[in-house]
Amino acid sequence: MRLTWVQPEDLLPHELAASRDEGRDVSAVLDRWAAAGGPTEAPVSGASATPADPTLRALAAKLLDVCDALPAAISPTEPVSLDDIRATWPAAWQLPAGSVDPDRMRGAWLGRAAGCLLGKPVEKIARQGIREILEATGRWPLSAYFTAVGLPDEVAARWPWNRRSAVNSLAENIDGMPEDDDLNFALLALRVLETRGRDFTSDDVAQAWLDWLPGGRVFTAERVAYRNLLLGMSPPATALRHNPFREWIGAQIRTDVYGWVNPGRPDLAAEMAYRDAAVSHVRAGVYGAQWVAAMTSAALVASDVDTVLDVGESVLPPQSKFAATVRRARALGASGADWESVIDELYAEHGHLHWVHVRNNAALVAAALAYGRGDLHRSICAVVSGGWDTDSTGATVGSITGALTGATGLPEQWTGPLRGRLRSSIAGFDGVGFDELASRTLRLVESA
Repeated sequence: MRLTWVQPEDLLPHELAASRDEGRDVSAVLDRWAAAGGPTEAPVSGASATPADPTLRALAAKLLDVCDALPAAISPTEPVSLDDIRATWPAAWQLPAGSVDPDRMRGAWLGRAAGCLLGKPVEKIARQGIREILEATGRWPLSAYFTAVGLPDEVAARWPWNRRSAVNSLAENIDGMPEDDDLNFALLALRVLETRGRDFTSDDVAQAWLDWLPGGRVFTAERVAYRNLLLGMSPPATALRHNPFREWIGAQIRTDVYGWVNPGRPDLAAEMAYRDAAVSHVRAGVYGAQWVAAMTSAALVASDVDTVLDVGESVLPPQSKFAATVRRARALGASGADWESVIDELYAEHGHLHWVHVRNNAALVAAALAYGRGDLHRSICAVVSGGWDTDSTGATVGSITGALTGATGLPEQWTGPLRGRLRSSIAGFDGVGFDELASRTLRLVESA
């Protein structure tokens, strides 16, 4: 068995890429690693095919320490502290705050599940593979849950389903929302708020992981941070040691609930998102979490997706690479261009990034929201057909468009197979109903 996302020899190539992206000089580290015969290409799925010999693994660990000791990438356009990020925010937002239509809260939960479920089977499959699967089954362009019915064997062999997810997330097998980390983290955020209150700390989030979140159900930055917690470290140090995934998508998938419990208050939502994200991420990894929390805060009370996107951008450091990325992608999505040409542009700009990085996936989310104009069907089909981290981007886009629409306005083809319930590996939540989740979230709004 090869444990993914934590072995030193697998982490180092990712660290080299992350450091270069941050503008740090790691050429000497690369030379040492290559001279020793270490692989310079990062494994796509988190682990190389065969374990490294002990000498190479030991060198990788030492070189990770060298990278960690390099001067931090400091830029006034990429603030790290909450105070410095908050200093860029507007004084107020023109959003209705307070009470929430229960139907819109249900729509948010259902939309998140539907979008996630749509993307689950094709997570890790390249964009061209998604299209080939759909064309081979006569279902291109994407307009329904994936199916293996009618899929030729040679296409299935060329583009194998995400084995962990496919059994229960293909149309012929769906019976409620299957377990997924994108929903697990929403449930965990709900539990943190219910048990620790609105003033929870990063330490509270870390303790919740250890108490309720199985270690085998975390990946990339979360798995590294989990390991660091077990080594006795505390946030924010948990986000820094041997963590090349510090600006990947993980924190961005964890923060919808913080927006839902702060309707019309994106500042409070983004502050909560920061405290959660700091356990495992920095800079763009944190900005993505705040961006989504602000958008989900707005989606419950706004009347259109442009307002939601405006609010999301308002909590971002305006000169950061992340902010520039989502602004550019939003403009592409709203341009009226054919969706495939929009994706072509996004891949030309961000195709060098790993499929779980935050910037490329955020670009796809922003473009799909602008392109979909608030319609859940159009939006989740667009974002999932774009590839990269399909279940996570589908969940985020579904959450926002579901909240804008409300549960009663969502198409039965997406909500019916959910059967009103979901599975979870978070203790106490397995089999919970979406109506109960919406009610519990609303109680947190009312008790604020």
